[in-house]
Amino acid sequence: MEQAGGIEQRYKKLIIAVSIVIPLAVAALFGIKIPGYDFSFLPPIYASINGATAVLLIFAVVAIKNKKRVWHERLMKICILLSLTFLVMYILYHMTSDSTSYGGEGAIRYVYFFILITHILLSIAIIPMVLFTYVRAISGSFERHRALAKFTFPIWLYVAITGVIVYWMISPYYK
Repeated sequence: MEQAGGIEQRYKKLIIAVSIVIPLAVAALFGIKIPGYDFSFLPPIYASINGATAVLLIFAVVAIKNKKRVWHERLMKICILLSLTFLVMYILYHMTSDSTSYGGEGAIRYVYFFILITHILLSIAIIPMVLFTYVRAISGSFERHRALAKFTFPIWLYVAITGVIVYWMISPYYK
C-alpha cells in the first residue's frame, strides 16, 4: 500500500498544472466571443451555485465536527462538483456575452472593486488549496488534511460568499 505522502507527491505536479492552467484558460477565454448564443440567464444560476456551495461548506464542517465523516466527505465532493459547474457556466457566459460594467458611484464603488478583486485573487489561490486538501483526505493523511483545511475552508467560504455579493452588486447593471 502506498503511503499518504507518496499519493500526495504523485498528484503534486498535476495539481500545480491544473492550478496554473485553469486561471490562464479562463483569462484566455475572456478574449473569445462566440456570437449567436444567449447565456444571459446564467449569472443568477452560478451566483446561486456559489451560495449553495457556501451553505454546504458550512454543513460539511458541522458534519466533521460531529464525527460524521461520510457526510463530510459527500458534502465536500458536492462542493467540488458545484465549483466545477460554476466554472463551466462562468466561462460559457463570458464567452458569449459582453462584460458588464459596475455602475455604482461613490464609496460603494470602492467596496465593490475591493470585494471583486479579493474574490478573483482568492478564487485562483483556492484551486490548489482545495485539491491538496482533498488529496490529503483521500490518501488518509488526516492530520495534514486538517492542518490545510483550517486555511482552505475560510478562503473557499469567502470566495463562495463574495461570488454572491458580487452578483448582487452588479446585477442591476446587466443588460
